[in-house]
Amino acid sequence: MSYKIHSRFIKDISFEIPNVQAFAMLESEISKYNLNFDIKSAPFKKNLIEINVILKIVPGQNVKHKILAEINYTALVSIEDSSLDKKALERIILVKVPTDIYPTLYETFVYLFKQAGINTIQIEKEVNFGKLYDEKNKP
Repeated sequence: MSYKIHSRFIKDISFEIPNVQAFAMLESEISKYNLNFDIKSAPFKKNLIEINVILKIVPGQNVKHKILAEINYTALVSIEDSSLDKKALERIILVKVPTDIYPTLYETFVYLFKQAGINTIQIEKEVNFGKLYDEKNKP
């Protein structure tokens, strides 16, 4: 393994059900929401990288009563092999670390919905970050 996750934590959570109509309509309108991922990284200290995996649901245009649900889960990662090329480093940041931390991110996201009284939320339990990366980087 050429990287090590030193810590992981919830950096930010936004979860808003603005009114009763949004809550009442959510179960019937949840299929009109899209699940989006965003992965951002930034150097922290020598050989340490902060990697943020952001999961959010985005309402489609036909959703009248919108909710907001977004979580930013962060990992502090060291790269143990300084000879890695750019592509290998990119794959660690965009595929390997998100794959490692996604189960906790998923469980936390689903927990928020359950605590809000919404038990039927369907969110991808497994995400193939490698496939997403490959599709985005097709020539």
